[in-house]
Amino acid sequence: MTIDELIAEGKKLQTTNIKSRSNSTKYYTWINNCVTYLEQIKFSKDRRNQFMFYALNSKFEPMLGMLQSIKDNSESEEPVTNCDRSKELVANYDQLVTVESTSEEDIDIAKLIVVVRGKQVLIDRDIAMLYKVGTKVLNQQVKRNVARFPERFRFQLTKQETKELVTNCDRFESLKHSSSAPYAFTEQGISMLSAVVTSQKAVDTSIRIMDAFVGMRRYLAANAHIFQRLDRVERQQIESKLWMEQTDDKINTILSKMDEQSPKLLSEQIFPTGCVWDAWAYVSDLVRSAKQRIVLIDNFVDDRVLSLLDKRADNVDATIHTRYYESFQTDLKKHNEQNREIKFVQLPQKNHDRFLIIDDDVYLLGASVKDMGLSLCAVTKMEVSPETILQLLKQ
Repeated sequence: MTIDELIAEGKKLQTTNIKSRSNSTKYYTWINNCVTYLEQIKFSKDRRNQFMFYALNSKFEPMLGMLQSIKDNSESEEPVTNCDRSKELVANYDQLVTVESTSEEDIDIAKLIVVVRGKQVLIDRDIAMLYKVGTKVLNQQVKRNVARFPERFRFQLTKQETKELVTNCDRFESLKHSSSAPYAFTEQGISMLSAVVTSQKAVDTSIRIMDAFVGMRRYLAANAHIFQRLDRVERQQIESKLWMEQTDDKINTILSKMDEQSPKLLSEQIFPTGCVWDAWAYVSDLVRSAKQRIVLIDNFVDDRVLSLLDKRADNVDATIHTRYYESFQTDLKKHNEQNREIKFVQLPQKNHDRFLIIDDDVYLLGASVKDMGLSLCAVTKMEVSPETILQLLKQ
């Protein structure tokens, strides 16, 4: 399908109830067509993942915004001659600030995240710097769409909060002389920005920013016990300066361990309510890690599970143990006619828990794969062998 056809079909589906069976099938067919098109035009993997995040949550506006941006860029793209754009002057508050042509890929976005009112946020001028636009331009665009940005998405700092921000972050020194307080954007606000500021640069940067928020959240969750130890160590420093040198060495050791461990995903993961993308991405990584086989034991599955299992390597077998549903059998038959076969095994009616077998490892799932992240759930790696679980299914 062409980009115009994809946009037209998306607008048509936006006005329908996609929860009905027939419309649901049309919706997922449209999503597959969109992803195929994005792959054909060599859309980046991160931006395809962003599109799938919106697709899983049925967010039509940002999806259609991304497609419209692709269309607009393809139509307006013209060669630039005799034009030096290595530097660009943009408005930043009441001053002009020079934006160097340094690649944003070199900027560690996680280091720009600050905590205000107990929330992890990015300040508007940092976002503007990453987007390569003026801070005033960014906020004006948001004001035109203010209904999309409730306070939990974006809020203005108080004078005291601005003062603390300037004190703790040298890069905000110029805020001392600013007549207006800056705005802070939460993770949800950044996500909404990608639907409002639809330039290629903004969309790419929004994906990197959201990845940084997700990475920070995993980092904090995985190392909560270490931060508690750091707090105790810090109190000991205040009580006795004689321990200062020894304590510094301990802190350096702890921080080094955190750096070594933070990039790794734990075999036990807990996903709070609403973390649909985190849960889906984690299970997707498990599927991609398989070398020989994948076995899913789940009472309730649908065509989304078939798409998930298609992420496995070419030489990996896939089997689903589930209950018999005529609608799913129809989906499975059509899937297997076009894609690599996924086997079906009738699940006994007495079965309750869900399991995911990856080669010789067994994971206990706290929810059906299609519902992961909708409510509080966990994924736990077990010590039992896959053969034990498969044998118990036969009893």
